[in-house]
Amino acid sequence: MRTVIRSVAGACCLFAAQGALAQSSVTLYGILDGSVEAVTHSPGGNGGTAVRVASDNMSSNRWGLRGVEDLGGGMRALFTLESGFTIDNGLSAQGNRLFGRMAYVGLQNQFGAVTLGRQQTAIYDLFAAFDPYGVPARYSLVSADAAFNGRADNMVKYTGKFGGLTAIGYYSFGRNNDGEVPGSPETSRDVGGGLGYNIGNLQLGLAYDQYQGNTEATRQRNAKRFAAGANYTFGQLKVFGGYRWLQDQGADSPAATGLRTNLYWLGATYNVTGAIQLLGGVYYTDQRHGNQDPWLAIVGADYSFSKRTDVYTKVAFSRNRGGSSIGVGGVGTAVPDENQTAVTIGVRHRF
Repeated sequence: MRTVIRSVAGACCLFAAQGALAQSSVTLYGILDGSVEAVTHSPGGNGGTAVRVASDNMSSNRWGLRGVEDLGGGMRALFTLESGFTIDNGLSAQGNRLFGRMAYVGLQNQFGAVTLGRQQTAIYDLFAAFDPYGVPARYSLVSADAAFNGRADNMVKYTGKFGGLTAIGYYSFGRNNDGEVPGSPETSRDVGGGLGYNIGNLQLGLAYDQYQGNTEATRQRNAKRFAAGANYTFGQLKVFGGYRWLQDQGADSPAATGLRTNLYWLGATYNVTGAIQLLGGVYYTDQRHGNQDPWLAIVGADYSFSKRTDVYTKVAFSRNRGGSSIGVGGVGTAVPDENQTAVTIGVRHRF
């Protein structure tokens, strides 16, 4: 009899545990991306060609934990902890933060989610879909403007999804790890939002971001960005395009005071087979009141061994003049006034 009772009790505990697991979950995930590249006119040394192992050339390296708990009545708790790193040397990225890509917790119901912590801006959330390369740290739209994978600390964020419409709004009390400054709410403030819309094969997005300087001396200075983008799928072909307006009053550097630029880009991907994809993108920056109008062109190919593992190659060329220095790794990664050519071959694995 005791054996029967123990068996029944054990079965009840098992079913209870299964019910609890069905209502909550924690997922471990990540991307590993490493490559070998050759890049001409690299800063440092004699400004010649650098041959090296590189990180983040197809996707930014990361690992993370994502969790949800069903609280009943359509409410659930959620969190994400996501750490970025460079695979060539194993160092933490995003200013050596432990969870520099994302670290937030929040609540969600049918009207949307409210989350608190270090989070992505609306430009990042929406515009990864409008770059053929998906805005990794290098060889992408981010090379022309790092704001496209932007994040902010101390953020309160709302995200709502209603059918094909996505709405995002956020306010950061202090966008960098210096945090909030007592008695000076403007210092390091970041505010913005965006709208995304999917209908059939068409995807559209708009986003705005404005942040203030992060010191008492620069708190009245701001940097404003507005961006619009789209993509459309024609069978195996997908085309991308977008525009970004920037006005900088020296929020990060006095040297940038009065800077105004317009960034335009076009790109495409083509699925040759289920395993082979070709990619291409062109990014042009028009600087107002100056002749620094650099452009960057990138072509690539990707071969998937499986859904999780692929190999890729990219070839890129940047044209600089008037003191501009855009390279495959962003502004300042090419010798000023020198064009740059880069070739990379890499492997990527997802888990």
